[in-house]
Amino acid sequence: MSAAQSIYERSYTVEEYFAFEERADIRHEYYHGEIFPLDGPAAMAGATFAHNTIKQNCVMALRQGLRGRGCRVFDENVRLSIEQDKQFTYPDVMVTCHPDDQRETRIARHPSLIVEVLSASTEGHDRGWKFQQYQRLPELQQYVLISQNQVLVESFLRDSENIWKLTQLRNPTDLLELPSLSLSISLASIYEEVEISPLRLADSY
Repeated sequence: MSAAQSIYERSYTVEEYFAFEERADIRHEYYHGEIFPLDGPAAMAGATFAHNTIKQNCVMALRQGLRGRGCRVFDENVRLSIEQDKQFTYPDVMVTCHPDDQRETRIARHPSLIVEVLSASTEGHDRGWKFQQYQRLPELQQYVLISQNQVLVESFLRDSENIWKLTQLRNPTDLLELPSLSLSISLASIYEEVEISPLRLADSY
């Protein structure tokens, strides 16, 4: 058994996981005692220019729109706790207005908005299993998926009956509505300085 195999085939306490993350070169998700490298091989290679730009654009727009309103905007360096610390992961962007999260420095537990920027290696995970886990968060009101290859934003909004309703936005002039935050963000600002090929741009309409 290789050293890498032994790392991922043993069980960890939450405290051991935190200590492991402090020493690790890449970030890891934690699920009921098991750890997994975030994004698999992509975590070591780093995100693309488009991925980073979209993420930064979202963070900037959210921070500007929420300034002075008692909400915090986190990027992918802050852990999200799910199921009372039985699972930890790192969303690309999340917003929390919950008072308990105001005192935290490395972990959020009550986000109202989560945003993931899709890539080839993570899209299936983000759409499927990860979204199922995020739905366990009682305060989460909206889950947003953003394509980095074409102008496409998919917004899943939770209604009063706990049903998630999908809205797809494909036009740069469209507005991403964030009802729980009383805020809207244009797709043009989300994709600012991101090169989308003319064919992809045309396909988005």
